[in-house]
Amino acid sequence: MCGRFALYGPISLRRDMKPEEWDWLLPLVDRIEHRPPRFNFAPTQTAPIVHAAAERTVIEDMRWGLVPAWARDAKIGNKAINARVETVAEKPMFRSAFKTRRCLVPANGYFEWKGTAPNKQPYFIHAPDKSMLLFAGLWERWWPVKDAEPVQTFTIVTGPPGLVSGDIHDRAPVILPSALWNDWLTAEPARALELLAAVPEPELTYYPVSKAVGAPRNSTPDLVEPIAV
Repeated sequence: MCGRFALYGPISLRRDMKPEEWDWLLPLVDRIEHRPPRFNFAPTQTAPIVHAAAERTVIEDMRWGLVPAWARDAKIGNKAINARVETVAEKPMFRSAFKTRRCLVPANGYFEWKGTAPNKQPYFIHAPDKSMLLFAGLWERWWPVKDAEPVQTFTIVTGPPGLVSGDIHDRAPVILPSALWNDWLTAEPARALELLAAVPEPELTYYPVSKAVGAPRNSTPDLVEPIAV
């Protein structure tokens, strides 16, 4: 699963990206870099996500934990911070969003824990070159009452881990390469499933970090700094 992530500047893009893969993203990167950094996004907190709207790409703040339009209570989102790649197209919680409301979740890296309580050790998993990661995600609008302003929420798609992230946990966020970013946002559902099946294993590395990251209220730069264990 993916239950915590960080997003802070400066944001770097992979040097091997083609111009057509990153030119549309530059304004969004600029907006991200001018936001207050967050070193510990936790479920129910608000984070910026990227999605397609009216033939353009936008970035909006949404609450982490997807609440489907048919939900009676927003609390259902607490159980929907991740969507499994194996069932994302069929599960009632996610299938509507998968058809037309896919998104990208930008991050510098994410946290996972290894071991057993009370000695579980958190690790920060990130790209070796520190470039920005974009997780595959879904987003939704939910109306608490008729005619109220909608609550916008998102979830992160997860799949089997790669060789590196598998050292820490048995699930990992689906990290899309730059060549698939635009297609993920705009493709028809059948094509989106093909994209998920074709995602290559990302290059990642990790190191241990402070256990203070376990408290959602904590969001300081030291949370993403390596420690000795």
